[in-house]
Amino acid sequence: MIQWFKSSYSGGDNNCVEVACVPIRPWHKTSYTNDRGECVEVAEGPVTGVRDTKHRELGALFFSSSEWQAFIGTAKSA
Repeated sequence: MIQWFKSSYSGGDNNCVEVACVPIRPWHKTSYTNDRGECVEVAEGPVTGVRDTKHRELGALFFSSSEWQAFIGTAKSA
């Protein structure tokens, strides 16, 4: 279950930003990682995160389960 809470950056005038902490598994390299260190990491859970190991500071992309399954299905058929 995802729990939403008010961001600490929200103002007192009810103009709020809510955030959710979604539990995901630890980041791990994909099975498609090559020997040159060009890696993509994923973290799977209710939401799947994808990031570049060389540029972790740039953040990650997050996908719902249905979006991730559609991506994997398309990638496998390409």
